[in-house]
Amino acid sequence: MIGIVGGVGPYAGIDLLKNIFDNTLAKRDQDHLDALLFSLPSKIKDRTEYLLGEVDENPGYSIAKIISDLEKSGATVVGIPCNTAHSPEIFSLVMDELHKQGSHIELLHMINETIDFIKVNYPHVSKIGVLSTTGTYKQKIYSNALKHNGFEAVVPTLDLQERCVHPAIYHPEYGIKSKSNPFHPDAKNNLEIAIDYLKENGAEAVILGCTEIPLVITTKEVNGMIAINPTNVLARKLIHKINPAKLKPYN
Repeated sequence: MIGIVGGVGPYAGIDLLKNIFDNTLAKRDQDHLDALLFSLPSKIKDRTEYLLGEVDENPGYSIAKIISDLEKSGATVVGIPCNTAHSPEIFSLVMDELHKQGSHIELLHMINETIDFIKVNYPHVSKIGVLSTTGTYKQKIYSNALKHNGFEAVVPTLDLQERCVHPAIYHPEYGIKSKSNPFHPDAKNNLEIAIDYLKENGAEAVILGCTEIPLVITTKEVNGMIAINPTNVLARKLIHKINPAKLKPYN
């Protein structure tokens, strides 16, 4: 059974579940895979606020507890639809806590899966843009992973990150976290400004490196660049882990 740590943010958990459905070969209800979504946003501190030193409690403790509860409820493989939660400081704590508890659940690593996906499906691409929260940006979560695997990361300037990208996600009036369905046009406008910058600086593809961003950027291409959606990548890998025969071909 698939387990999903929801609430990080809440719509991201729903979006991961939807992507699982969308990537599953099924002709009737019973053909779909069993999945558990535990959406407990009140239990998990904001990942970016923790990485920026604005809150003291590592959200990894709560995430590990939720994963443990998913396992007790029957989940055998789990995904966390939050890129920032995969920062070493948070993700390593989750793994340590699960180890202490004697957990046998398989926890996928969203960033590693996304890089592997690019290597398999887009081996000709060399320069890859990244849009993310400021927590992911400052931790260089994707930049380091891309560099380690032979790619060149293209990221916004710090000014552009803090003026356009992060507010597109977090702004209390128009950010995607506050206005998810429908999203506010200002959030999309901000992201498009950053996307133009990535394109102008040679990016051939762009990683939508915050799980809120694919709620706005829904196409497979954006401004002539390949759009890489880590939520979709994670969904496909979760399906593959449970039953590879159920996975739709990628095109």
